[in-house]
Amino acid sequence: MSIHQFSAGLMDGEEKSLAEYKGKVLLIVNTATKCGFAPQLKELQALYEEHKEEGFEVLGFPCNQFNNQEPGTNEETAEACQLNFGVSFPLFQKIDVNGDNAHLLYKYLTEEKKGLMTAAIKWNFTKFLIDQDGEVIKRYAPTTGPKKIEADIVELLK
Repeated sequence: MSIHQFSAGLMDGEEKSLAEYKGKVLLIVNTATKCGFAPQLKELQALYEEHKEEGFEVLGFPCNQFNNQEPGTNEETAEACQLNFGVSFPLFQKIDVNGDNAHLLYKYLTEEKKGLMTAAIKWNFTKFLIDQDGEVIKRYAPTTGPKKIEADIVELLK
């Protein structure tokens, strides 16, 4: 099994098969524009711009499960990401990452790479590094800034 077996809705409503990302290194992140970690969106965008030509993508999954930090509509979230943080990497529709209504992709990610003490996502900006075959390589805490992940990304892109 790999993440390539899943799909998710993009902000414009298009259902996107993650199989379209075969052969690319991915960083999957649950985001929230009103979170204290939201400035990481700029760092994620910089990583994306720096390495997209080498086969790297950032996939953003907005989530409102943590302290109501993504309360708006999908359109408002997309606009805030673009205007405030310059995001041009793919953003998907808001999802749940924990609980009974968690998106199937996140159920898979959290089973593949459990966090400290629990599999559940503890906060916004938990990151999952995925290799070209769709395998979950590593999970990073919300406090781990995107620049600190760059060496791992570069290593996979070789």
